[in-house]
Order: sequence, then C-alpha cells, then structure tokens
Amino acid sequence: MALPGIAIPDQAAAPKLQVTNLGVVFQGNDKTIAALDNINLEISDGEFVCLVGPSGCGKSTLLNAMGGFLSPTSGSVSIDGELVSGPDSRRILVFQEHGVFPWLTVEGNIGFGLAKLSRSERAQRIAHYVELVQLQGFERSYPSDLSGGMKQRLQVARALAVNPDVLFLDEPFGALDSITRVMMRGELLRIWQAERRTILCVTHDIDEAVQLADRVVVLSSRPARIQNVLTIDIPHPRNISSPRYLTLRDELLKMIGLAYEI
Repeated sequence: MALPGIAIPDQAAAPKLQVTNLGVVFQGNDKTIAALDNINLEISDGEFVCLVGPSGCGKSTLLNAMGGFLSPTSGSVSIDGELVSGPDSRRILVFQEHGVFPWLTVEGNIGFGLAKLSRSERAQRIAHYVELVQLQGFERSYPSDLSGGMKQRLQVARALAVNPDVLFLDEPFGALDSITRVMMRGELLRIWQAERRTILCVTHDIDEAVQLADRVVVLSSRPARIQNVLTIDIPHPRNISSPRYLTLRDELLKMIGLAYEI
C-alpha cells in the first residue's frame, strides 16, 4: 500500500525518462577516459531521484547526458519516447552557483526565457514563480542584493518558469552553508510538491538524498555503473530522527562503502 506523500512509479505507464545501455568515453590527447558504462535506468513522471556515488565517478556526466548537454558514446536517452539528441528548453539544468544573471533583476531573471509569451502572460508567470519561491518584495532587486539561499531559489524559479518537463539539479546547494542548505531542502520539497516536475539531482550529501528522493541511484567508481537503487518508502515531510529514516540512511551508507561501527 502506498504511503501518503510518496510518488510511487506507475509500473503500467511508460517511463518519463529512459536510459538504455548508456556509455560515455572521453578521448584526450594522450589517454582515453571511460566515464559511464552500460547505464540502464527508468524514471517515472513526477519522480524525484537522487544520484550519489564517489567523487569523480561520473554523476554530473550522467546528468549532462540525460539532459542532452553531452552526447553519449554509446546507448541512448529518451524522454516521453523521444530520443534526446541535444539541449531543449523542456529540460533545464541547475548548477550549484553562478546560475543567475547579475545584470538582471529578480523579475528579469525569471522572465528571461519567456519572450514568446504576451506581456500579460509573462507578467503572470513571473508573479507566480516569485510567489512560489517566496521572493515577494524583491522583484526589482539584483542578485547582488540577495542571500545565497535566495539566489538558489531564484535559479529554481527561472528554471521552472519556462515550464520544463524535467529538471536536472547538479549539487544545487553545494555552495551554501549548512544551515541554509537544510532550509533549501525544505524549500525544494515544497516547490516539487506544488509543481510535481520530474527531478534528477546529483548530491554528495547522503542525508540530503534520503530526505529528498523517492529513489536514490548509487553509482560505482569510474567508469560509473549503477551499483544499487534504494527506494525511500517514507512520506514527506520526513522525520530525520525516525527509526525508518535512520535505517535507510545506514543502508545507503553501506551501499557506498561508508558504513562504520562504533
């Protein structure tokens, strides 16, 4: 039986995103680096999936390949049954920093990709996302006037404003202090529950993965393969001190080889 607040993949429905036998090899002047090897993964519509694994294993490479920002050496990625062959406004990548335009206001940043809308539609869309990420009162402020957490919320708002099918997050809170980072997890969950977009997020933070994701995909060292997939079967908001949460966190730590005994 499904727990409340859990996005259970519909096994009967076609996957939103499908990765098939994906491989990426980088050719250098004097060496060849195999980054990804035979990755197979299906993501359902509206799922929140986190990617974890050793530093440098290829998490960001996989994210870029799924988003169409990097061409695979072998295999394929499809979204809604359509082969991903390059970047598309329906797929947005959010980085951990430097993701907003310093010369534009909050309104200008959110409205940057909305030129095709009428003036009234554009204003309505901007107002909606200003409210969604709780930046009311800062519409005419520039990024230099915002805190780190506010800038990240602005970056998420700008990404969502263009109505993407899939949102790719690459360590979105990595540059934030620990307190702001915890606060931003809650903000991201609130936004995801309101919008129900499909989200794939790279993180090095195990607690972040267990707190946010429906499923956590564990990658091996390079060349990255899928080592394990852990389903987080507890509802949001998650009690990070509950026995089930701690069990899942410890299980994930074991999967990536970081478990320890006292």
